[in-house]
Amino acid sequence: MEKTLSIVKPDGTTKNLIGEVLRRFEGANLRVIALKMINLSKSEAEAFYSVHKDKPFFSSLTDFMSSGPCVVTVVEGESAISKVREIMGATNPDEAAEGTIRKDYASDIERNIVHGSDSLESASFEINYFFNALELNDRNSRD
Repeated sequence: MEKTLSIVKPDGTTKNLIGEVLRRFEGANLRVIALKMINLSKSEAEAFYSVHKDKPFFSSLTDFMSSGPCVVTVVEGESAISKVREIMGATNPDEAAEGTIRKDYASDIERNIVHGSDSLESASFEINYFFNALELNDRNSRD
């Protein structure tokens, strides 16, 4: 089973969309195996998004991600990465497909409600950034 990380960003928690995001994942036959609410510091957001450190949006993104609570989750299922990305929709809500989270709820390209890993490599880094092995309730990897 594939695992991926998703984050309900500060705009999603402010809009009370945590349950809606999880409902959509679970409705796509994905299982939540870890979940917690956190408040990222600016430096924690910078470390998490370090892959974007040379991009012009890095400072505003990390300011936004450290502006309020986030809900980080690990979801598991068949093709979890691509399923989560399809459910989220395009990063820019103006380009997102109808019925996706970002099309339905996002304000703009930065305040777009959710984050999701884009590859197996990023999923591995991102999951390990927020969760240790004991926090993952993966029935397949337990004795």
